Amino acid sequence: MSEPTSNWTTDPAPLLGAGEGFRLGEVDPESTPGYDGDKKSGKKDLEALSAELGDLQERLFAAHHDEDSGPAVLLVLQAMDTAGKGGIVRHVVGAVDPQGVELAAFKKPTEEELAHDFLWRIRPRVPGPGMIGVFDRSHYEDVLIGRVRELADETEVERRYTAINDFEAELIAAGVRIVKVMLHISPDEQKERLAERLDRADKHWKYNPGDVEERLLWPDYMDAYQAAFDRTSTEAAPWFVVPANRKWYARLAVQRLLLYVLKGIDPQWPAADFDVEIEKKRLAES
Repeated sequence: MSEPTSNWTTDPAPLLGAGEGFRLGEVDPESTPGYDGDKKSGKKDLEALSAELGDLQERLFAAHHDEDSGPAVLLVLQAMDTAGKGGIVRHVVGAVDPQGVELAAFKKPTEEELAHDFLWRIRPRVPGPGMIGVFDRSHYEDVLIGRVRELADETEVERRYTAINDFEAELIAAGVRIVKVMLHISPDEQKERLAERLDRADKHWKYNPGDVEERLLWPDYMDAYQAAFDRTSTEAAPWFVVPANRKWYARLAVQRLLLYVLKGIDPQWPAADFDVEIEKKRLAES
């Protein structure tokens, strides 16, 4: 992958991958792997690459959105609360044409959803050909919260890991490129962000009293994430852990991961299914 900006010293993907031997506890949430700039340069680089991301996305949509099968991209965002998932959606995915984006935010399961297998509500939201899909939380909730809150026993959680791997293999075989990102913040950073929500009236709506209860289970959630990486970070669908204490870096890193996948697809503008010269003549005479 070529280096599009001078502040990226190397491709961050290998540095962020949760491969064999990966330990979440060894990741510094303040770090900026592969990037040698600061917040100011980060904002400039994000803007500079937005046009390239938008061009690739438009090509993907133009070439494949009306097909029954074909390439698509699925961005899975998982994180503790306040880690910046919304910022990724606004500042990274928001830079592309919205008609080519499908966003799914998975909340607490409804009674109907609980009556089915955990993947039942996920399958209809998989992006179609030519689309970029974003899961703001995802099927991984069922092996994270399910494990921490003991909503499923150990045998069932283990079954779900296997089901997730099979499901993602199925998507990949159908042409869906999966980018799985965990935005990793520190508990101290989360505390500051929650305090800001309480201090600002325009952010009260984002505050959930239940977040304090979840903070008390932080070590358990980190263990659950580690287990998910160990069981579901595969060669075809690896996990990437992005340090997210610096929001600007997290956005840059996710943008780079998406660019890498789209460049791998290499979408091309579709050829016209009409005679261009004849249409020019008809238009001139109209």
